[in-house]
Amino acid sequence: MKKIIAILLAMAIGLSLAACGSTPAQPSQPATEASSTDAAPAESAPAAEGKAEYAVVLKVLSSQFWQTMRDGIQAEADKMGIKVDIYAANTEDDVEGQVTLLENAISTGYKAIGVAPISDVNLNNAIADATSKGIKIVNIDEKVNMDALAELGGACTAYVATDNVAVGKLGAEYLIEQIGGAGEVAIVEGKAGAVSGENRRDGAKAAFEAAGLTIVESQPADWDRTKAYDVATNYITAHPDLKAIYCCNDTMAMGVQEAVEASGKDIKVCGTDGNDDAIQSVADGKLAATVAQDPAAVGAKGLQLMVEAVENDAAMEPGAEVPVYGIDAILITSENASEYIK
Repeated sequence: MKKIIAILLAMAIGLSLAACGSTPAQPSQPATEASSTDAAPAESAPAAEGKAEYAVVLKVLSSQFWQTMRDGIQAEADKMGIKVDIYAANTEDDVEGQVTLLENAISTGYKAIGVAPISDVNLNNAIADATSKGIKIVNIDEKVNMDALAELGGACTAYVATDNVAVGKLGAEYLIEQIGGAGEVAIVEGKAGAVSGENRRDGAKAAFEAAGLTIVESQPADWDRTKAYDVATNYITAHPDLKAIYCCNDTMAMGVQEAVEASGKDIKVCGTDGNDDAIQSVADGKLAATVAQDPAAVGAKGLQLMVEAVENDAAMEPGAEVPVYGIDAILITSENASEYIK
């Protein structure tokens, strides 16, 4: 009997040890299956933990537009399992500061860099340097002057942005409808030399002219709310019959709307970008509309193009045609503003 009890006890201990030894092995199987069914993120994960191979140099991070683009880039990086470093100039006027950021990024040795230049030429020398070093460059939002870049021996592999001419046209056409297709109108431009703003201005101008309206003023306010307030105040004083004002971004539109309210006149104002405060203003019956871009989608697409350029070893040929990728814009009015309020 004692022998039988000893045998049974030994068997129980053996089973217990076997069970303890098998327990850690259980979770490893699902992890292996996840890696095999989602190979790309698993292979990219080490890069996300180590040194970033990708960087983006934005204009600024002081406005919602650029903050949203930054967030879109980071979200896409997380989705792809890669690491990206994001830099931005201090202000829209910090041209040299942005150049320094790009030069530092080039010396860091990133495989690809996305650039959203303050002007169409301020980063060209640095981009040419990157080209000579084999670093892939993707142009985001503000379009680089490709002809001037080619003369320096520089190139970009792709360009991604909203169609800003179409943005201006969309905003102006809505204003035309709101004022009954007749009357004096004006435009508040962005910063002189900024291609995105100039394209929006040109799109609005073409729409106003096609409708036979008189454009009484078109001046820059440097993307600044206070400057836009002053510009609009001057417009309203000089042109008592002014009916509508198209603004090349929402920051300026909010300043223009303040000037309109101070005047006590019924002047329709349309902004651009779809910032939260502008959308709320539209919902509150103040701004007539804002043309919303999707900066998160623009940034995400820019990062995708950077990764593709590296993986495919995209050619960097000065003067070659650069593929363009457009992200659609949305007109936000009082009829649909509630759908976009966060």
